[in-house]
Order: sequence, then structure tokens, then C-alpha cells
Amino acid sequence: MRLLLRRLGFYAVAAWVAITFSFLLPRVVPGDPVAAAIIRAETSGTCNAACVHAIELQLGFNVHTSLWTQYLQYWGNLFHGNLGWSWSENAPVGGLIVSYLPWTIGLLAVSLTLAFVIGTLVGVLMAWRRGSWVEWVMPAAAFFQAIPYFFLALVLVLIFGQTGTMLKWFPSLFGYDIYGVNPGLNLSYIFSILDHAVLPALTLVLASMAGFILTMRNNMLTTMDEDFVLVARAKGLPGRRVVTYAARNALLPVVSNFMIALSLVVAGQILVEIVFNYPGIGFHLYQALTVLDYNLVQGIFVVITLVVLLMNLLADVVYVLIDPRARHAG
Repeated sequence: MRLLLRRLGFYAVAAWVAITFSFLLPRVVPGDPVAAAIIRAETSGTCNAACVHAIELQLGFNVHTSLWTQYLQYWGNLFHGNLGWSWSENAPVGGLIVSYLPWTIGLLAVSLTLAFVIGTLVGVLMAWRRGSWVEWVMPAAAFFQAIPYFFLALVLVLIFGQTGTMLKWFPSLFGYDIYGVNPGLNLSYIFSILDHAVLPALTLVLASMAGFILTMRNNMLTTMDEDFVLVARAKGLPGRRVVTYAARNALLPVVSNFMIALSLVVAGQILVEIVFNYPGIGFHLYQALTVLDYNLVQGIFVVITLVVLLMNLLADVVYVLIDPRARHAG
């Protein structure tokens, strides 16, 4: 419990730093979001002085208050769930993020779970069949680990995407068929979501699975030479049972590596969503940056930070539960 409390304090400090950074970022970067909002407002008519003042108040510019006062107001709004107003979407930022988040979390959860399970099993198989043809997986794993997410996504679009030039098996744009189905609880919409998620999920699985394969293989090779494995073999236990015992102990560092992989996958998923125009947080973050919608950028940045910290905390809890040594050290 003491260990978890220390980790919780660490994540609280990390969240405070990230939220403070999100507050300061729009106030130091170049660009004039007010001018961009005024141009958008003038498309439907003339934006007079009152209109300009209203936009400035909405975006928090030229409010003639100190930076410290704005910082306290920012935290007060956060505690009340108020993330501001998106002028580009003309909607509350909180409501927009709620509509984006299921796409990102669903894709992330499925992809990372598949990468972890498949990568762990392949790593165990490579260590168990050391010196066999299975070892040829290692160069391929190292290749996919080194290749950037966005480049792998573009290659998959070229080969398998309907907008590519080769097989044209899967859709390569949007989260569902925006022209052919009606969103809702119907089979055509659900199947369209699954069909459009194949290439983004495959990109994330291939790019993140390699790390789990290499880590699990190396841990298994070390564990297979420990005394308890040699004793199990000397007692005549079946090979599969011995490998199962070894894998349970070798899995602990892989769970720890899962926390590092999570942050990398989230960063990579943002680029993947941009490539596929997938309607998650990453794609809308890119769109908000292009139009200088800083309120939406701030809100998305805060939510991404909190989600990553929360998932890392859950990984810490799981690690403590499955490793008695971590509880004893705590």
C-alpha cells in the first residue's frame, strides 16, 4: 500500500506539471487565434467591435488579468469540468472530447492488448524453441520496432487500403462509412466501424508488438537458466509445464515494460489517426492545431495526459498484485 501511495503521489505531481504546461503553452506559442476566429465569424456577416470583444472574452485574450489569476481560474474551471469553448466546432470542449474519446480508447485498448498477448506468446515460443526456425522472427521484430508509426501506416495503406495501389482490401479513411451507413446501434454501422479499424489497429499492433517479443524472449532466456527451472526439469516435469513456470516469472519485467510502451503507443496513435483520418483525439488535435483552436488543444492535451497517467497507475497496481517482491519492497 505504501508503494502505491508513493506512486500515486508521483502521478499527481506529473499531472500538475502537465496541466500547468497546457495552461502556459497557448500563451507563449506564436499565432493569433482571435484573428482566426474573427475570420471565421465574418464568413456569416460583419464582425464589429462588440463581436471582436466577445471572441476575446470567449478565448481568454485581452482580459486584463494577471497570469496568476488566469491560472487559478483555469484550475477552477477544470475542477468544475469546464474545458472552455471550441470556436472552430462551436461547441463545449468537454462535450467534443467525450465524443472523440471512445474512438481513441477503443482502438488503443484493442491494439495494445493484442500486441501484448501476441508479443508475449511469440517471445515465449522463441525462447522455448531457441535455435530453431522461430528465431527468424527476431529480425522482423527489430525492423517493426524501428520503423515509425506513420510510415508503417502509409505502407499498409499503399498495400491494403482502398485508396492504395495494390490489394485494396480495407477502407483507409475515417472511422466508418460516412456515406453508406447511419450511426447508431445497427449491424451495418458496427461492421463498418470494425472494417475501418483494421488498418489502424494493424499498424499499432505491428509497431508495438516487437518490443514485447524481444523483451519476453530475453527474459525467458535468462529465467530458463535459473535454479528452479533446472530443478523442475530434473524432476521430470513436462517441457510445457516447465516453460509455463518460467514464463510466469519472466512476465513481470514485461508488465513493467508495458507502462513504457503505453506512452509510446499513445504518441504513435496520434500520428496513425492523422494518416487514416480516424475520428479520435489525435486527428482532432491535429485539426485544432491547424486552425489555432487553443481551447480544444488544451482540453485534448489535458485528457491525453490524464488517460496515460491513469493507465500507468493501473499497470503499477497490477504489477504490485502479481509480484509479491514489489509488495515486500513497498
